[in-house]
Amino acid sequence: MGNRDLGKEIIQGLEEIKAWKRGDAKLKAFTVEMPRAADVPAIRKTLGLSQPEFARFMGVSVATLRNWEQERREPQGPARSLLLVAKKQPEAVINAFKVAEPAPKMKGGKKVARAA
Repeated sequence: MGNRDLGKEIIQGLEEIKAWKRGDAKLKAFTVEMPRAADVPAIRKTLGLSQPEFARFMGVSVATLRNWEQERREPQGPARSLLLVAKKQPEAVINAFKVAEPAPKMKGGKKVARAA
């Protein structure tokens, strides 16, 4: 990572926290607008994925995706983070989807664990 002095950066960070606690410094803050259910159809269409493809990529069932798209349910936790990436960096998601290798399936549709 180059010539970074991590110890110095940690100490600097601790000094900033002390200054903030004393009231001598203000911390920088920002808000990230996380995607909501209403955003899901547009994000999926931007990626050019069908509902089954997008559901598989998101790691949810098609029924869950449809509930989001029809605003009956809100995405939660990591799904919202992945939706944010898909919204802000669609090319990264498209590339990841293209290179993702589907896991082999056993009879009954269950996935088989791969050996490393």
